[in-house]
Amino acid sequence: MPISPAQQIAQELQVQESQVSAALRLLDEGATVPFIARYRKEATGGLDDTQLRLLEERLHYLRDLEKRREAILQSIEEQGKLTPELKKTLEAAESKARLEDLYLPYKTKRRTKAQIAREAGLAPLAQSLHSNPRQTPEQAAQAFINPELGVADVAAALDGAQQILIEEFSEDPELVGQLRQWLWNQGVVISTVIKGKTEEGAKFSDYFNYSELLKNIPSHRALALFRGKGEGFLRVSLKPAADAPAIAQATETLEGRIARHFNIRAQQAPADAWLLSAVHQTWTDKLLPRLETDLLGHLKDVAEEEAIQVFARNLRDLLLAAPAGPKITLALDPGLRTGVKLAVVDGTGKVLDTGVIYPHVPRNEWDRSLATLAELARKHQVALVSIGNGTASRETDKLVADLIKANPELKLSKAMVSEAGASVYSASALAAKEMPTLDVSLRGAVSIGRRLQDPLAELVKIEPKAIGVGQYQHDVNQGKLGRMLDAVVQDCVNAVGVDVNTASPALLGYVAGLSPALAQSIVDTRDQNGPFRKRDALKKVPRLGPKAFEQAAGFLRIMNGDNPLDASAVHPEAYPVVQKIVATSGRPMQSVLGDTAFIRTLKPEQFTDSQFGLPTVKDILAELEKPGRDPRPDFKTAHFKEGVETLKDLEPGMQLEGVVTNVTNFGAFVDIGVHQDGLVHISMLADRFVKDPHQVVKTGDVVKVTVMEVDLPRKRIALSMRKPTWPSSDDISAPTAHPT
Repeated sequence: MPISPAQQIAQELQVQESQVSAALRLLDEGATVPFIARYRKEATGGLDDTQLRLLEERLHYLRDLEKRREAILQSIEEQGKLTPELKKTLEAAESKARLEDLYLPYKTKRRTKAQIAREAGLAPLAQSLHSNPRQTPEQAAQAFINPELGVADVAAALDGAQQILIEEFSEDPELVGQLRQWLWNQGVVISTVIKGKTEEGAKFSDYFNYSELLKNIPSHRALALFRGKGEGFLRVSLKPAADAPAIAQATETLEGRIARHFNIRAQQAPADAWLLSAVHQTWTDKLLPRLETDLLGHLKDVAEEEAIQVFARNLRDLLLAAPAGPKITLALDPGLRTGVKLAVVDGTGKVLDTGVIYPHVPRNEWDRSLATLAELARKHQVALVSIGNGTASRETDKLVADLIKANPELKLSKAMVSEAGASVYSASALAAKEMPTLDVSLRGAVSIGRRLQDPLAELVKIEPKAIGVGQYQHDVNQGKLGRMLDAVVQDCVNAVGVDVNTASPALLGYVAGLSPALAQSIVDTRDQNGPFRKRDALKKVPRLGPKAFEQAAGFLRIMNGDNPLDASAVHPEAYPVVQKIVATSGRPMQSVLGDTAFIRTLKPEQFTDSQFGLPTVKDILAELEKPGRDPRPDFKTAHFKEGVETLKDLEPGMQLEGVVTNVTNFGAFVDIGVHQDGLVHISMLADRFVKDPHQVVKTGDVVKVTVMEVDLPRKRIALSMRKPTWPSSDDISAPTAHPT
């Protein structure tokens, strides 16, 4: 009997089957991953959101596998060919590839040469020569000549019989599985440049004469190969070995495997050559092309999976980056000819003022721009200046530095912010709805300001793929990528929690249990009736039923409401536990919240019952210590070095600060303020061996780097994070202080 999905997933995750079964039951009942991870720890034995996402993905695969298995069993049964042995083998298949190997001989296919030969009555000839190679093929074939059936002569008879054997050999599931595994371990991917494409495809020059063991190819190289092939610059193939002599030797070995599998030997029998010719054609004409397609496809799947995981980790780091907080912010979207678009937003992101200044070429209105910025800062009591990192960003950063220097009384702080996705958001229907009276270009400035205040709240408005923190994100399965990124955004939003009285519909839409329609309904109700005073009031929102409330309530915060617990991550269903805890103190709830000394004297075991176990009570006590705590780090930013604004300003040996913009499997990209990110190769990330760059850095980290090499023609910067002897503070000034 095949093992159940729960058993298989439990083995893969190395957890108990009961944990998986509980999680599957909750998912099937409509519970969300964030809700299960946070509020159903007793049921799942504490499975976290990462484990639950893996479980969810594997469940999707295994259920698809089961549907395919049922369809194959039905098809073979309808053909009258389903034996008990075959049924048992199909039921034991653990992968889609194995299922398809088993199904291949029974799959309806277009009329083949082998089928035509069978119709001409040549199957007995094929079987006879295979079982008794001591016959002379030409003599044995004489009896099968039949011009009426298309067998004109001995050669036609032998060719038809050979086609039957080739098809049978190439469809043997055990043989195909063995050869596939051998090629995965021993096969070599070879790529060459297509004739006449050398200059046009120069960006793929690393792969013009390339070979590597299939199983060793990392995801970024695999995806580069497939991109080069897809764009028509590379020819990519799979061989049993890298060089011609080795290929010949390996091919001989593989053909020997096929021959042995079917008990064919070179024993000086008359039919040996004919049978070995069938083996050779089986390999060259059938198995190698099919396995090459299968295994290169598998390589692409593996590479895509890894790239998607890289994208997900980077997106998570970006979404959970430190918020500057609810400070009045002056946002600048830099530009040259079109000017620098600006917007002032208050602590909640509301637009207070907008405009355009022209400090750079061709107008060069530097002093006038400084005056405008100073006036806006005074008028609105601006605390932060957010600068987009696109074209003219360094020039605009210098403008703001001059502003701060000339007006110390304003006490301004500045930060460079990624513009990735801002233009996509500006032109979206959501931006038009939020800011109907603003020009598209000014909406971008607003977004740049808001994403400094709260990256998560603003970035959820942008399609994750447009944020630009992926590795070959446009080359991977877009459906799978989309599902993964949506899951990441949902997990991040729920980890932080959402203020129900200030959140946008886009942010609310990622709260566990809420759909975009329900999110909009919450905002509409808020607009009509004023701010929510308690969580229970959400039950009156149209179409927000008991299930949605159960899933969402713990992640929705009501600040300064009627019940202080509504501002915490404690779920309303657990309020009775808090009331028991508060009762032991003999004090009002408000005085207990945040009283770390008192809460740490409590024993969680005292407050457990049949509904709330130890994990939940421990979570409640931790939340009561710091109610509504934000899990994100404190805000800080990099200080770009004066006078280093373009690639031409860089010199090997320069020591700079920068911000990590993207982490891949081969290293990390760092913005050092020259409009082109530099690469810290994995080998240069630390003074020790690094297996995974994510163990050292994450997107948004402020790091110190040394310039190793600058390639101006290809616009490439090689950086190092290995520790040099850093100069004194006189050489590099300290980063601008920022409020947290």
